[in-house]
Amino acid sequence: MGNLELSGEFFLAKLEAAKIHFERALDCKHTEFDDLYPYMIEHPQFFWYKRYVAWSELLTIVRLSEELGIAWTERFTEKQAEYVNKRVMSSKVLDCWYETNDTREHVG
Repeated sequence: MGNLELSGEFFLAKLEAAKIHFERALDCKHTEFDDLYPYMIEHPQFFWYKRYVAWSELLTIVRLSEELGIAWTERFTEKQAEYVNKRVMSSKVLDCWYETNDTREHVG
């Protein structure tokens, strides 16, 4: 394997992708997780698990960004950054991620 120089831009791109993945899961939209486990769509716990996987991915990228000294909070609203810092995906995160439906466009 060759040497890979990791840049802040690389992590910010990964962060943006993880945020979009979480928001798509939150909005019950198609994600790559659906392609990996298509049989799970038939099970009620699927959407909870899909959100948990996306949240875990987001937290992993944030943790790596923090360890590398890369500022990540600018990509989120103040409340969203607060939720991520708490690291617990609670019902409040699920219900209030967008704060209000009027001020924030859901992912497409």
